This record gives sequence, structure tokens and C-alpha cells, in this order.
Amino acid sequence: MRPMRSKDRGCMEVKGGDVAQALALGLLVFIMAYLLLGGKGQAKEGIMNRSSERKAGELIAREPAVAGQFYPKDPGQLRDAIEGYLDAAPDFPEVYGIRGLVSPHAGYVYSGPTAAYGYKQLRRQRFETVIILAPSHRHYFSGASIADVDVYRTPLGDVEVSPKVEKMLAEDIFSYVPAAHAREHSLEVQVPFLQVVLPPFKIIPIVVGDADPAKLADALEGYIDDDTLVVASTDLSHFDDYETARGKDSTTCDAIVALDLRAMAKDGDACGKTPAMTLMELAKRRGLRTRLFDYRNSGDTAGDRSRVVGYASIGLYDGLDQDEQKMLLDIAWKTLRAHYRGERYELDEASLPPRLLEEKACFVTLNKDKRLRGCIGHLSARVKLFECVQENALNAALRDSRFRQVTETELADIKVEISVLSEPKPLSYDSPDDLLQKLIPEVDGVIIKRGMRSSTYLPVVWEQLPDKEEFLSRLCEKQGSGPDCWKLEGTVIETYQAQEFHEQGFK
Repeated sequence: MRPMRSKDRGCMEVKGGDVAQALALGLLVFIMAYLLLGGKGQAKEGIMNRSSERKAGELIAREPAVAGQFYPKDPGQLRDAIEGYLDAAPDFPEVYGIRGLVSPHAGYVYSGPTAAYGYKQLRRQRFETVIILAPSHRHYFSGASIADVDVYRTPLGDVEVSPKVEKMLAEDIFSYVPAAHAREHSLEVQVPFLQVVLPPFKIIPIVVGDADPAKLADALEGYIDDDTLVVASTDLSHFDDYETARGKDSTTCDAIVALDLRAMAKDGDACGKTPAMTLMELAKRRGLRTRLFDYRNSGDTAGDRSRVVGYASIGLYDGLDQDEQKMLLDIAWKTLRAHYRGERYELDEASLPPRLLEEKACFVTLNKDKRLRGCIGHLSARVKLFECVQENALNAALRDSRFRQVTETELADIKVEISVLSEPKPLSYDSPDDLLQKLIPEVDGVIIKRGMRSSTYLPVVWEQLPDKEEFLSRLCEKQGSGPDCWKLEGTVIETYQAQEFHEQGFK
């Protein structure tokens, strides 16, 4: 607390007769402080809040601190640099539903190529919120500091800070320590990559100090859902020679990929060890899978090999793996063939992996000679995934009103495609032009609702209708509305994403 001062800036004088009053006042101040601080007896270090700084109509922004040093300051050059790294990175189509990333945070010329491996995979997804966990390099403090500002600013523009932050700051482990954010690069360098690969999102920017990963994961769990991405910012070993670094970094990467918290705690060599272990804790609880996208060090990019820093890009995801995809395709086929034999295909649920027992929405598409032969599904989860596939394999063959029923002799020429859907969510937009801007071709499945009418196109339909206006107009016509129904007041647009897979060789 600041000392109380008189108008002439001298100390307050306490006379002998006023000692009792002074002591009583001091005791009252102590009790009030104790209550305000949750009974801890001390303030969260450096805590501030945006309302104390804001002037009327003013946005409080965390300004970029390392633009022009760690990455280009010019917006055009920055975007070009990131797009160049993304273009050079491969796709991993077998990895779907990324919920977390481990990403490096050095200057882009050193770690940008590796960071791009993970960020490129996000182009098939949407997120409402991105939580970034980054280590503090310049300021020691306990707990985790969330930047309590309105926007996080980069040369590519402003990213809105999530309103969830206000509630999070009431948690014991969180505070706002401005000194932890002021010059910290490890969080800042992640944001431009996110701005390039994702549609608009809100950020929860967290710089992590001396904190227990398990306790930090406990505090974060209530703020994470399927619309949330968690990024753990970390470099690996520092300033060893090239071969020594590769050995150390292999141990660290193996621990993260295995979600082996003990091995990471004991042998992991990373400046963002706590952020990485927090993400590992969350991943274990959510049953996420992992994939190492890329590893290299500064000796592979823009530095010499005598003293290097290691970088890794690792994805944590919850989509179906290839074995599970093949299993669902097999279930679809066995269900169809059993029907044409006059039987019902029954299977033992105990033999199925847990993900096939989750309630999920799905569509089953039948194609013949690369042309649609039937397609029916559920837009919302209501049965177990394997049951959804069984039900809609039969529906697509027998109950798609646009086509005659598939005959048994046609089965030899039929190809099956399965789409497993996320839950649809309303897409907020201000105008038809804003709607066109926000739609992501080949990523968004779209539902148009107008009155009692509703229609949908799966994301795969973008391949036949790549123009956004035509896509929406045809979708309006599909439900029997006029082609411009998507422009009219009262129309509701929802989007969802889908993991789509099919038999080998079919597309």
C-alpha cells in the first residue's frame, strides 16, 4: 500500500493521545486487506486490472515487444514470412481434431520452419478460444500471470482477449503481473502464426512462473472445451553442441509424445517445461493422442552447430486414427451386406475401442462411379458412433429420397465415405459480406435454417462448389427456398467440421 500523506506531503503526525486511534485504524486496515486478499495475508504480486487503467472508450492493449527483432515488423513482410514457412511444411491428413500444440518460440529465422509444421494443421479447424501457456524468461514470480488487457496487439492487428479472463483471475493460481508480460517474447511470437491460420478467435495469454503443472491444469480444466486450443510455448535444450543437443532433445520429445510426466520432470530439457507439462496433464485427462510433426535445432536453420537451441512441433489431438477409421468402414460394409442377405449385423461392443462408443453425429455417403448414390446422416450426436454408422449406411442405401434404392448387384461398384461431425454452432456475422468472409471452404460444413426449412452441405461439397456465394445459393435451393435466402434477415447459419475418410483409392 502507498503511505498516507497530508496535503503538504509530510508524514502524518500521531500524538500521544491519538495512539489508541492509530492502532485501531491500523488493525482495521489489516483486517480489510486480509479479507480482500482471500485470507492469504499478502497480495498477488504486481496484480492489476484493466478497469483501473482504462479511460472512457479506450482499449487497453498489450503492445508488441519484439516485432522487428524476433519477426518482421512490417505486416506484409510478416505475413509473407509465415506463409512461406507454412507452404514449406507438409500436411498430416491422418491427424485430425488438434486440441493442443507444443510450439517453439525463438526468432522466426531459427524456429519458424518448425513452428509452421504444427500451425499448418490448424487450417482445418475453428476455435473460439486459444490459451497460450508461455514461460517467463525475464521476471520471477509464483503462479501464472494472465494479461488482463482488452487486446493483444501484433503487426497483423489486434486479437481480443477472452472475457473468461475476468473469472480466471479470481482463481488462486492466477494473477496479472505486468512485468512478466512487458518484454516476454515466448508468448508474443505464437500470436502472428495463429492470426494467419485461424479465423477470428479470442486469446487467453498466460505467462507461467513458478507453478505446479498439475495444479495449473486443475485451474484450466474448467475453461477448456471442444472450441479451445491450448498452445504450450517452449524451446528445448540450450547452447549445447549439435550432437549433444539432439540426444537431449530426443529424450524430451519422447517424454512429451508418450505423455510421460515423470520422465519429463526428471529428464526433460526445455525452458517451457512447466507449460509443456501442464499441456501433458490436460492431454492425459482428455485421452488425447500425440504426434511429433518436426524436430530440428538452430544448427539446421540459421545458426552454427557449436552452440544450438532445440525446437519441436508436437500435436495433441482427439480424432479417429487410421485403425478406427478402417473399423468403421468395415462396420458400414458388413451392415450393408448383412441387410441384403436378410440378416442384421450384430457386433460385440466390448471389442470396440472407446472412441467408437462415444455419442457422435455422422453421415454416410455412397458413391458409384464417383457420383453420389446416397447420403444421409445425423447433425447432432444421439447414438454411439458405430451405431450411427450402421444406421446411416442403411439409410443412405435405402432411404435417400433423391435416389432409387441401391440394389445388391450395385454393391460391387459402391464406395463408402464416412464423415464424423462436430456439434453445429451458430456462426455470428454482421452482413452477407461478413458471412462470406467468415466461411472457410473445405473446412466448414454449413447448415442454413429458415423458418421450418433446413438444409446442409458437408465440407466435402466445397470440392464441387468452391465459390462461396454459389455454395450458399445452392444450399438455399436444396431446402426449397430462394437462392438468396442466406442474405435475408431471420436466416440462421450454423457451421460444423467433419473428419472425413473413405476407402483406399477413392476420392
